[in-house]
Amino acid sequence: MTGSGNDALIVDADCHISSSRFDGLALTASDLIGHMDQAGVDKALIWLKPPYDKNIDPENRAIHDAVKAHPGRFLGFGWANPRLGLDHAKDMVKRCYEEYGLLGIKFNGAQDDYVIDDEEVAMPAIEYAARFGKPLAFHIGGDFPENTHPYRLGRIARRFPEVKFILIHIGGASFPPLDRSSIETAKANPNISVIGSAVHERAIMAAIDVLGAERVCFGSDMPFFLMHARLAMYRALLEGRPQAEINAILGDNIRRIAGDLPADEASAGASAGAR
Repeated sequence: MTGSGNDALIVDADCHISSSRFDGLALTASDLIGHMDQAGVDKALIWLKPPYDKNIDPENRAIHDAVKAHPGRFLGFGWANPRLGLDHAKDMVKRCYEEYGLLGIKFNGAQDDYVIDDEEVAMPAIEYAARFGKPLAFHIGGDFPENTHPYRLGRIARRFPEVKFILIHIGGASFPPLDRSSIETAKANPNISVIGSAVHERAIMAAIDVLGAERVCFGSDMPFFLMHARLAMYRALLEGRPQAEINAILGDNIRRIAGDLPADEASAGASAGAR
């Protein structure tokens, strides 16, 4: 256990793995474990890195296999692509939950080319995923703002107020970022938490100041950014803050959202972070 202070775990909330090294950036689960050990990260939330042929079933299966092969190191999320058809998306969601035992589903309208709140293409799949009551994560970035604008996630979050939503990147992943509108959206929707990956430092600090430490999560966006470097940045940004807030941002928050933190610890951590 490498967590700092009160035996808290360090959890990277945004990591992509692949079933094989199919391109120059692709990491296998074992590759990622090596980076985690180097950085001093205890656990990582993992989802797939979309392959060029859009065949995501083997990649979702690789998430399941990674969780099984490395007990206690990974929090596994599945991936659904409404562009491949509603039946396919529903089958992926069902399989990820019922066969693979994953903790949530990610949607990425930038890489998969759809408007995330499109009533015909996306919303039927999101509505189906929401029925399971598990967290739903969305790529929200400046790389494809028309498809993934934070205000679109706000509409989705208001439709399903009982579901926990994760806004990935705080509108980053490109320049100019959409960090201000991302923070505004999260502030207006208490069921949205954010992962500060692939975004500049000021956006992370603004998110903490506006939303509170209990709604911001550390993430690196491995392999697109380097885990050890991003963690070092977070440690510098959080220096001097109460240890409870540091613990929350560096691990407890995403564990609570994903259901990995025992209820009593989650309640205590949320209360400490809110003070």
